[in-house]
Amino acid sequence: MLNWFLSRKKETQKLEAMSKKYLIVGLGNIGPDYINTRHNIGFKVLNHFANTHSIEFETRKLGALANYKFKGRTFLLLKPNTFMNLSGKAVKYWLEKEKIPMANLLVVTDDLNLSFGTLRLKTKGSDGGHNGLKDIQKNLNTTQYSRLRFGISDEFSKGNQVDYVLGEWSDEESSKLDERLNRVSQSVISFGMSGVKETMNQFNGT
Repeated sequence: MLNWFLSRKKETQKLEAMSKKYLIVGLGNIGPDYINTRHNIGFKVLNHFANTHSIEFETRKLGALANYKFKGRTFLLLKPNTFMNLSGKAVKYWLEKEKIPMANLLVVTDDLNLSFGTLRLKTKGSDGGHNGLKDIQKNLNTTQYSRLRFGISDEFSKGNQVDYVLGEWSDEESSKLDERLNRVSQSVISFGMSGVKETMNQFNGT
């Protein structure tokens, strides 16, 4: 009886630990040519978060990772090194390796349909034509995961979408980025500490 009780207690503790671990994925492309492009906002968000909290990334399988512990929660930050179109492979690998529940996955990405710097957190949805989200959906075989979209606006002329998305921030946008990145960092912490619904109420549209 005692052995059964201890086994159950150990299993409960394991499940509780899993429920307090979060995988935060920033989407982007590796290489110096992409560092300051709009499409790489996911990487930029995680780099800003890491700098703010004095943590460092290490090169690991399928990406660069950093750990941040806060009030009993563990935030595992992932920047896939697979290039945007194959992001799903890295996301699936680290979810399974770290035994992180799907509900604790948050993917940070760019969105043309939102004005610059606007945030929108959703718990499900289509890929919206975004190749990174499309590959994540394919690998996870679901659209039921949280994604935090960062608006990059759609101020480009017809036929120039690719150049715009892969282009660098304007001077005006650059001057406002730090404040917006601080806001995103706050929403990431809120996602882990307060839950997705509270985070949506507090940060969506801001």
